[in-house]
Amino acid sequence: MSRIFYTIALIWALTGTALAHDFSALARILPDQSRIADHGRAGVRVDLGLSQGVPYRVFTLRDPYRMVLDFQEVDWTGLEVDSFLQTDRISDVKFGAYVPGWSRMVLELGAPLAVDTADMRVDQVNGTAHLSLGLRGTDFDSFAASAGAPRQPDWDLPEPAVRPAAPGRDGTRPLLVMLDPGHGGIDPGAEAGGTNEKTLMLTFAREMRETLLRAGGYQVMLTRDDDHFVSLERRIALAHRAGADVFISLHADILSEGQAHGAAIYTLSDDASDIASRKLAERHDRGDLISGIDLSGADDQVADVLLDIARQETKPRTDALARALAGGMAQQGGPMNNHPVRRASFSVLKAADIPSVLVELGFLSNTRDLRNIKDPEWRKAMARGILHGLEQWRRDDQVKRSMIGQ
Repeated sequence: MSRIFYTIALIWALTGTALAHDFSALARILPDQSRIADHGRAGVRVDLGLSQGVPYRVFTLRDPYRMVLDFQEVDWTGLEVDSFLQTDRISDVKFGAYVPGWSRMVLELGAPLAVDTADMRVDQVNGTAHLSLGLRGTDFDSFAASAGAPRQPDWDLPEPAVRPAAPGRDGTRPLLVMLDPGHGGIDPGAEAGGTNEKTLMLTFAREMRETLLRAGGYQVMLTRDDDHFVSLERRIALAHRAGADVFISLHADILSEGQAHGAAIYTLSDDASDIASRKLAERHDRGDLISGIDLSGADDQVADVLLDIARQETKPRTDALARALAGGMAQQGGPMNNHPVRRASFSVLKAADIPSVLVELGFLSNTRDLRNIKDPEWRKAMARGILHGLEQWRRDDQVKRSMIGQ
């Protein structure tokens, strides 16, 4: 699909029809008028019924092949993939919240497709709208030449307010902890037992924040405090902007390798502890690919060298943090994984100068872990375990840093 089409689609939606209709409210999907089906010999047709017209844009991405539709904004309630997706030429479809005010639908393409026709029609009587996209097959080179996400810096979560931490009673500065509830918005993470990872981790992050604030001596921020997508790159940037002392990413995945179960703490390493750790890292990073952002190639050679130098200083502190958190959680009963401290190449842990860990509270693919993570009392115990681990690490870290200073 050419970039010319993207521009036309967005300008048409924002100007031409918007003059006649109020597009500021939330549109609802009309499931009975929506489907993706074969059209002709080599084509696919995307039909979306909406309660009203909304601005939209369309673009394509490669590796893997995807087509992205952004809307301002759509409530997808009632749309079921099984009945919506009626063609084998689209391997999967995901939809959900993206950033405040915008929704996203991502089509995972079995082969390169391009937009041939696009038409949004608004009923002048009842205000409902119908978006129709005609997709046709294209060659790999043409798809690659036109693929890429439009760069619009304002399409992101608003910058969080960062207030300077007031000194504690003993004159020391509170420890600033950045909690990172995994996934969000269009990226639900793992799904099991009628719930999903993004919801459970946001709940736990809010509970963890409350536990730390009640303990005193902590300032706590969240990378997201609602159901919106936050890129891996931005999660790291938020920690840097806030001046975080510690970064803790919270997850509860699904993994079949070795019948994974129990909580584990991950630190960053290019060499994964095992196959399961490598597959977890691939799953986590794929959330960004689905939503249109890829961290690969973000650092040039000079930056890589500087980052490696910074990581050499931070790594011992990070390893100590992981061991302390694992110990604190184990004291609260866990259960912990057989190897509770592990290594993997999680992109979200690549803040070179901030001790950063990823906490897998358990695995939703394990019946016991799922039951625990859904239990408020168990989560409360794990929050206390993480608090105790942070307390131990902070005491040890202050002693070691004071000895280095001498």
